[in-house]
Amino acid sequence: MTDYDGPILEIVNLHISFFTRAGEIPAVMDFSCTVQPGEAMGLVGESGCGKSTVALGVMQDLGKNGRVTGGTIRFKGRDLSTFSAEELRAIRGSEIAMIYQEPMASLNPAMKIGRQLMEVPMIHQKMGRRDAYNLALEMVASVKLPDPKRILDAYPHQLSGGQQQRIVIAMALMSRPALLILDEPTTALDVTVEAGIVDLVKELGETTGTSILFISHNLGLVLETCDRICVMYSGEAVETGSIEEVFDHMRHPYTEGLFRSIPLPGADKNTRPLVAIPGNFPLPNERPPGCYFGPRCSYFEAGRCDAQPIDMVTLPGRDRHESRCLRWDEIDWNAPVPRVADAAATTAGDVVLSVDNLKKYYEVSGNSFGRGAAKVVKANETLSFEAREAETLAIVGESGCGKSTLAKVLLGLETATEGHVKLSNEDIANIEIEKRATKTVASIQMVFQNPFDTLNPSHSIGGQIMRVLEKFKVGKNQKDREERMLQLLDLVKLPRAFAKRMPRQLSGGQKQRIGIARAFAGDAKVVVADEPVSALDVSVQAAVTDLLMEIQRERRTTMLFISHDLSIVRYLADRVMVMYLGHVVEIGSTEQVFAPPYHPYTEALLSAVPIADTRVKKKHIVLEGDIPSAMNPPSGCPFQTRCPRKHQVPGNKCETEVPPMVTLGPGHQSKCHLSADILAAMEPVIEVGAA
Repeated sequence: MTDYDGPILEIVNLHISFFTRAGEIPAVMDFSCTVQPGEAMGLVGESGCGKSTVALGVMQDLGKNGRVTGGTIRFKGRDLSTFSAEELRAIRGSEIAMIYQEPMASLNPAMKIGRQLMEVPMIHQKMGRRDAYNLALEMVASVKLPDPKRILDAYPHQLSGGQQQRIVIAMALMSRPALLILDEPTTALDVTVEAGIVDLVKELGETTGTSILFISHNLGLVLETCDRICVMYSGEAVETGSIEEVFDHMRHPYTEGLFRSIPLPGADKNTRPLVAIPGNFPLPNERPPGCYFGPRCSYFEAGRCDAQPIDMVTLPGRDRHESRCLRWDEIDWNAPVPRVADAAATTAGDVVLSVDNLKKYYEVSGNSFGRGAAKVVKANETLSFEAREAETLAIVGESGCGKSTLAKVLLGLETATEGHVKLSNEDIANIEIEKRATKTVASIQMVFQNPFDTLNPSHSIGGQIMRVLEKFKVGKNQKDREERMLQLLDLVKLPRAFAKRMPRQLSGGQKQRIGIARAFAGDAKVVVADEPVSALDVSVQAAVTDLLMEIQRERRTTMLFISHDLSIVRYLADRVMVMYLGHVVEIGSTEQVFAPPYHPYTEALLSAVPIADTRVKKKHIVLEGDIPSAMNPPSGCPFQTRCPRKHQVPGNKCETEVPPMVTLGPGHQSKCHLSADILAAMEPVIEVGAA
């Protein structure tokens, strides 16, 4: 295609519908968006709002039952609907490239990486094999992967998730596309890997001049990656503008609701709690008249907001800033958030759970046929900590650090190799769940990450809660248990009528509430919450998080909150335990762990957290390399292979000696060789200035 100096992508009044047996389902309505050369546009909104449908519309890949029913999508000035199938094949992957959420879905498990990368220029540009190989080497180096020749000779399963995603990005960029679409490209990745990918995307956009359409539900990521933002709700664009305009001068109630439901600096579970967006997202066939956000909007005006369809309006004096709100100029956007009554801060009680020198090793055979020397995977290495009544202890760290293994040992799904786990003075470290007393099983329960996999699709909600009550011998008879089941629905703020519903009739947030109800059915003393909100939309996260906190205050439950999201950890945790490669590397109160001095790993984790606030200034630390294998951990300090501060320790102490736990303050400990002088001179990673 010829050089073109106008907008790379121009979407005007786009309508997309899917045609099913039940009739037409409008997925995207009246959507407009423009991406200029070299510009990065962020597309944000809740699940089901139409973000990915827009991307598939641009790729002209809506499937058999999807159809553009109105409007136009122009690429370099030409309407994509006028392209022939052959022309579309020619530009897909060469002029327009797309990166999906799950990298393994884009890679052929039976082909080596090199061959998969070489295919792109060989097919699209008819490039020779040698030139294609050299280009593949160059692209693997450009996405900052070590030893490009070894990578090209590897199969996808031999790479980590972050490496796979970098390969997919390299593949998309092989032909220097004019437009790169990224659909939630970092959702499945650790926050440190995510930081590296974000850096990479920004750098590639600047160096190659590629325009980017970045689809995400993470406002912090969009702030760090994009120049402009488009907020979607129920198939429509509701606000668009530059990052600074929308973040600092938002003019749509839905955008405001999104920002109020995420933990920004200053949010506090007791004095400044998150404000969840009320109500539920409308189904495509149940959209209300007028403003689709109307039933959930605190500024809704009956007879006006629901009288007619609402158009996007350009806000005067702003940089291409538009809003789909009739009342944008009547609302006091600087008014303080309506305060709810301050929740009394809970005082931690006696120690409920005590873990002392816990080790969990797995023995695996040397090869896939069960022969060869056995190897040991050191999942947990001498963990020691205490958790008190009514306290929230957050456990943070990257994938593979041993968080979930610890949870399994606590729940009795695994037994400890060494050490003690005392639950109210009973040592349960070596008692499997089948051999634990019913009361012990009821006392330590879990809320799982994915609410969709934890409910039986064939049983009613009430029946599933009743089964838990029966197992834990709660209530004297069926009538008692039915009443207790209804009380549990009250506890998680769901209507009692939900007892008769099936799981498929519930949203993700409602399913997670049922998971919480089951965890508290037997009056649990300790609840292990394993990433309980990571699978939920941001607006639902706030409601579920505050529900957990409210139940904890009421019942004085001890909560172990496993997460990689340090923003939510800062908001709700009383104490934080940072894990790396099976070790506890830092533990202390939330204030201590989030302020210097830090363990170098904590410092890197904090710098990697995307924060949706233009006032925030962060230190920039990107960790090099991948987490070492727990089967072959490094000698000395577990973090020494990636530590950006290792050079500050004299000699090769970091490589030969495991650091001792050093006390940095009352209740604050760190496993590091850095001297007291260096620790004392550390500066804050995150600082909040004026916008």
